[in-house]
Amino acid sequence: MDSLPVDLGALTLEDLSEVVGKLGERPYRARQLFRWIHQRGAESFDEMTDLPRELRQRLSEQAAVRTLDRDAAQRSLDGTVKVRFRTRDGKLIESVYMPSADRRTLCVSTQAGCAMGCIFCLTATLGLERNLTPGEIVGQVNAVNREVRRDEGHEGWRPLTNLVFMGMGEPLNNFENLKAALAILRSEDGHNFSQRHITVSTVGLVPMIDRFAAETDVKLAISLNATTDEQRSRIMPVNRKWNLEALLEACRRFPLRQGRRITFEYVLMRGFNDSDEDARRLAELLRGIPAKVNLIPYNEAPELSFRSVAFERAEAFRELLSGLHLAAFVRKNRGRDIAAACGQLANRQGSGPAAQAAVP
Repeated sequence: MDSLPVDLGALTLEDLSEVVGKLGERPYRARQLFRWIHQRGAESFDEMTDLPRELRQRLSEQAAVRTLDRDAAQRSLDGTVKVRFRTRDGKLIESVYMPSADRRTLCVSTQAGCAMGCIFCLTATLGLERNLTPGEIVGQVNAVNREVRRDEGHEGWRPLTNLVFMGMGEPLNNFENLKAALAILRSEDGHNFSQRHITVSTVGLVPMIDRFAAETDVKLAISLNATTDEQRSRIMPVNRKWNLEALLEACRRFPLRQGRRITFEYVLMRGFNDSDEDARRLAELLRGIPAKVNLIPYNEAPELSFRSVAFERAEAFRELLSGLHLAAFVRKNRGRDIAAACGQLANRQGSGPAAQAAVP
């Protein structure tokens, strides 16, 4: 891939300004290019009609605006849309679009596959194929923005309101490319997402949490899923290197703006981590950390041995946490029928009747 022309969609505005400067152009041309790619969704230089024709020709000879090929899409009965993209070297990645009454959220992937080995997650069965480039990370947002504008008739250039980096891969295991992508997405001349509307989730790479805090300003989520080291190490190999004590100390160090909280994701698995004692331990573990807990009933897969909990059990767990003064919410699982819910992204087609319907 290194032999290909430079992908302008993978460059921050600062880096794009350097490229434009080397072509002898004035700095404002970089801003024009950046806006065409990330605000207007241009897929070719020919679309950039306010750039001189001679500049467009020179750019086409030395650079490219690479886009992801849409390989497949499925729409769930609940309105969730899973889009599978194919990269230039044939890797398959998935993004999940979740519209609701008050927001339009995209779940973004940062890697093709994942190296973390969490045994309750289908993505882990793929292993790690490679990191995604900043252009491939942002390209998911560009592509879905274009589709939502077209299919839902939005007049604004950016219908998406929220981004969650909870798709395929461990975001902090691809930190440099993630950071570049966040700079593009946060830029006023790009997508202009506020830091309040971007959340990055990690399984708990402790040194990278400290870097993430120092070098970005978006929200943090921790995939926790257990309340003892023995329990967590069984399902999440990362815990053998950075245990709960180390992880929670990193969370206590994490700088939070006033009113901000760290989100802790807790996948409820029947008979494994859903007891009253688990709830009490969880509240104790998070004591002193500005936190909220998203309780996620497990999404079952035939290949994996864990089982989900009934809604009543999830609600009882939430009530226990609330009684212990810990904000907790049972998260609605979106897109289960198309294998688009938490832990299900593995480039497989869903099986329900809605999963077979084409997305316009």
